[in-house]
Amino acid sequence: MTKRRLILLSLIALAFAAFFLSGADQALTLDNLKAEQVRFQAWLAEDPVTVAGGFFVIYVVMAALSLPGATLLTLLGGALFGFGWGLLLISFASSLGATLAALIARTLAQEPLERRFATQLGRINAGIRREGAFYLFTLRLIPLFPFFVINLVMGLTRMPLTTFYWVSQLGMLPGTAVYVNAGRELGELQSLSGILSPGLIGSFVLVGLFPWIARGLVAVAKRRRLARRFARPTRFGHDIVVIGGGSAGLVASYIAAAVKAKVVLVERDKLGGDCLNTGCVPSKALIRAARAAEEIRRAPRYGVSAGAPEVDFAAVMAHVHGAIREVEPHDSRERYEGLGVEVLEGEARLEDPWRVRVGERVLTTRHVIIASGAAPRVPPLPGLEGIEVLTSDNLWRLASLPDRLLILGGGPIGCELGQSFARLGSRVTLVEMGGQLLPREDHDVAAEIETCLHAEGVEVHLGRRATRVVEVEGEGGGHGLEVEDGEVTTILPFDRLLVAVGRQANVEGLGLEALGVETRPDGTLAVDGTLQSVLPNVWACGDVTGPYQLTHASAHQAWHATVNALFGEFRRFRVSYRALPAVTFTEPEVARVGLNEREAMEQGIAFEVTHYSLAELDRAIADGHREGFVKILTVPGKDRLLGATLVGVGAGEMLAEFTLAMTQGIGLNKLLGTIHPYPTRSEAVKATAGVWKNAHKPERLLGWLARYFAWRRG
Repeated sequence: MTKRRLILLSLIALAFAAFFLSGADQALTLDNLKAEQVRFQAWLAEDPVTVAGGFFVIYVVMAALSLPGATLLTLLGGALFGFGWGLLLISFASSLGATLAALIARTLAQEPLERRFATQLGRINAGIRREGAFYLFTLRLIPLFPFFVINLVMGLTRMPLTTFYWVSQLGMLPGTAVYVNAGRELGELQSLSGILSPGLIGSFVLVGLFPWIARGLVAVAKRRRLARRFARPTRFGHDIVVIGGGSAGLVASYIAAAVKAKVVLVERDKLGGDCLNTGCVPSKALIRAARAAEEIRRAPRYGVSAGAPEVDFAAVMAHVHGAIREVEPHDSRERYEGLGVEVLEGEARLEDPWRVRVGERVLTTRHVIIASGAAPRVPPLPGLEGIEVLTSDNLWRLASLPDRLLILGGGPIGCELGQSFARLGSRVTLVEMGGQLLPREDHDVAAEIETCLHAEGVEVHLGRRATRVVEVEGEGGGHGLEVEDGEVTTILPFDRLLVAVGRQANVEGLGLEALGVETRPDGTLAVDGTLQSVLPNVWACGDVTGPYQLTHASAHQAWHATVNALFGEFRRFRVSYRALPAVTFTEPEVARVGLNEREAMEQGIAFEVTHYSLAELDRAIADGHREGFVKILTVPGKDRLLGATLVGVGAGEMLAEFTLAMTQGIGLNKLLGTIHPYPTRSEAVKATAGVWKNAHKPERLLGWLARYFAWRRG
């Protein structure tokens, strides 16, 4: 730390200490200020320059050092100086103090933070250069965050201090006026009956309504700025244009048509998106076929002998594509046109926020919903260009079962497909760069899946970084993946390589960059909690924006995006993921809703853990599938659920009860009091609630009951 920074930090620390040690924080209460009002008024009449100047300096210092009490000082200013002079003094004092606070933050922390977070701050500063003044203005006008936080954060950016000052001066003026006026009304209060005066009541009603009024003004300002940048149509041909016919786009179109909006759905490939054509439907059909083969292998444990399974891979793939054809009518063009949706095939590109070009046709629309999905991410590994890489997109065109299949990536897709191909007869090697499979799950969950994969012949390599693809000589030939574990390099041979290291959002070719719609560092479209982009009439939902690339998450978002687009002038809904369920369809399945231990610890949330082993469940014993457990997180000392993780056969079906409980606020005591049929796997839910109840039984009351029954027995 430089000498200048050290001196400045010492002065700030001394000022903070003096403020609190002097009792100023206790003196700055409404009761104290009201009691001293008469003395202040006399002093002001006697020496107005000293009082006004002293008030101005104190306000500047408090704002510059981010000390508490600025709101009360604003009220006091209105009471002392009246509306006109009070607004003049406080407006300039608050803006000057805010600018000094930004300067202090910039002096103390900007340089070291820019060295450490150069990439992230570079993106933020690029946005500040483009939209910084308007963004700061909206923050000042609608106080989503305390002003001292805005001062400090903006001080760390490259926004010019002159811009920061005049925008703050302008943006804080309406809010300052509202509070100064409220202070003036309080200052004129002579008795308790005056509390009911129309002027005072109106002032505080205005304080409450101001954020709503300001939000409306900002929305109008955004629309006008947008209209100045682009030529807004005088009439619109449609209410909504949806780009992308996957799960998010289909749900958005369905909802819009259901409320009689005029909607166009644009899809460049096949309706149904990844879920129908390359994701959920085909993968679950493949998993079912693989499970059938495994059930034949396990049959002798039940006293049934069927020999070794014979896998006809062509027939397996015919089953997969048959499942796609069976589900396809649910997502077909004919169905959606019957619902009132106009379906267009082609590439969509935004010419401006209200015009979407599809081929030679230009659609005018009040709103655009981007639901363009995502595609498998293929890392830039040397040598990869020399082979045909399998992904979850093209896997379904395989004509023969790979003898040696290497899977890069140990997430849900890698684990599901790895287990399935091993069960069908492939020799599967799975490579994961992290220290465990299923990186989002707790370690005990990942360990359970790793054990099961090992038992079924999957060769798992953890903590290995893939470096390149090489040709392999000798027995088997073909290619190999070079992986590093520290300083040890290993070649893992394969016949086919399946890459499952994640998915990247489809944002190219939509014309978004030219319109200023930003992407996040992970490539997904940046939207707020209501799924609105930086353009007020452009929304996004599904895999293209994340953060969860799941079919049901996409549908959940699509409802919010559509309703907010069509009815946002009246009310908007923020998306909540608190009770979003997710299932990995390995065997045993991994199902989760809410927080797990890893996430709770990362977020600093206190929790209790209750654990129930499925080896104790009667139905699991009878079925011969005793592996797995139920683990729930609750608020300490209470039965309210924070999250549930289940590992076991049928875990995805059992999860529904915990999801309902979290969504509707049902506690474990009520789950325990619910009758569950015997013998079923759903009894594990009740049994887990019972374990929690036993750990929280009222020991003192039970002690008194023991004495009572002993007395009754004589």
